Amino acid sequence: MEGKRQDTAAAILRLQQIVAKLRSKEGCPWDRKQTHESLKPACIEEAAEVLGGIAILKATGKAENLKEELGDLLLQVVFHAQLAEEEGLFSLADVIETVSDKMVRRHPHVFHEPMLAEDGRPLTEWKEIKAAEKQGREWEEAYLPEAFGEAAALIERAKARKGIS
Repeated sequence: MEGKRQDTAAAILRLQQIVAKLRSKEGCPWDRKQTHESLKPACIEEAAEVLGGIAILKATGKAENLKEELGDLLLQVVFHAQLAEEEGLFSLADVIETVSDKMVRRHPHVFHEPMLAEDGRPLTEWKEIKAAEKQGREWEEAYLPEAFGEAAALIERAKARKGIS
């Protein structure tokens, strides 16, 4: 398993370097002009294509499409992280650490003793842990209705572009 983990780290680093090169002065003009906003359609489309890959796997047992589409979705994550790093916001490593830490916190039954609420009560349910993590950031939820509406509109645009009714 350790050898496989090293292969994964090397593969992620290679993709990160490819994206950085694409964004560099010697890179691709299209990639250089992309922004978080301009990549929204591709991000939502790639997520939908992962669903198609899952359906293909279920129907046929063939995983090639799912592997490809997961790669395209991963590219979106790496690309957005590259943009954020260029903007001085955060890095891909920060993204990976954040989600890793979140998974550990939200699975105390697997990784550690439960988090404690302000009153000292152990938090063991996913929803309770998430609420404790988001304390003081509840305002972020207000952005979700518009985001879901935008996602639905982007899906409709992608369907039209691909000739799917």
